[in-house]
Amino acid sequence: APEGTAAPSEDAPVAPAVRRRCLWVLGLMALGVVVVDHLVKAWVSGHDVGETFAEFFGGFVTFIYVQNSGAAFSIGAGYTWIFTIVAVVVAVVILRTSRRLGSIWWAVALGGLLGGLLGNLIDRLTRPPGFGVGHVVDFIQVTHFGGIFNVADAFITCSAALMVILALRGVEITGQRS
Repeated sequence: APEGTAAPSEDAPVAPAVRRRCLWVLGLMALGVVVVDHLVKAWVSGHDVGETFAEFFGGFVTFIYVQNSGAAFSIGAGYTWIFTIVAVVVAVVILRTSRRLGSIWWAVALGGLLGGLLGNLIDRLTRPPGFGVGHVVDFIQVTHFGGIFNVADAFITCSAALMVILALRGVEITGQRS
């Protein structure tokens, strides 16, 4: 740092204009993911459960409508209410963490994560069999992958990968480099 000035620290406040821009990115990203996820799920729900209704890339990607009462790979089927609580807690943690945002890339990652978890949380709150235990609409099956997922899940996974990349590159949530 130049003489007479303090070196930037991890706890250094983020400029208000930068924070606002990051919060806008986070919010628009989350909203965009939720909207796209639910528009696609509305289309998928027009098919019969178990129906294969589209194939791409020579059958490498197949769309088949399933209702998932568990988490990824249907793990924890029957414990949907726990995933509902975890999703709410994670959403609160993301919102609290966003107060420190100073990196657009972290805003993209957190917005994608928040949008993905809200997309699936909305299913758990509004779909049968009931509030807090609703089944999530899944439909994307990739050959040799072993699971069926949805748009929200894809954003959650890509956001997690982006967070790992940012952490490995030393990019702090505040935008500082470690």
